[in-house]
Amino acid sequence: MITYLIEREVPGASQLTDEELLGITTTSNDAVESLNKPYTWLYSFVAGDKIYCLHTAESEEVIREHARRGGFPANAVNVVANVFGADGLREMPR
Repeated sequence: MITYLIEREVPGASQLTDEELLGITTTSNDAVESLNKPYTWLYSFVAGDKIYCLHTAESEEVIREHARRGGFPANAVNVVANVFGADGLREMPR
């Protein structure tokens, strides 16, 4: 499985309510289940008018299919090459 960082442009994203975010969660989980392929949603972060998501999947095509099924934008899909922080290198998210 490959780890991807997905950038989603969502105007007003930082004003989404907890209820709206839970609705997105349900929609995303339903889309994952419908894929019938290995797929894991790890985390999402809201910043300004964007949502950044870390997902693992077999390919970018599967990431984009999840977005289509969920009705989400996937403005940029990038492979995460490495992870590091203040303490140095870290394990890739799984």
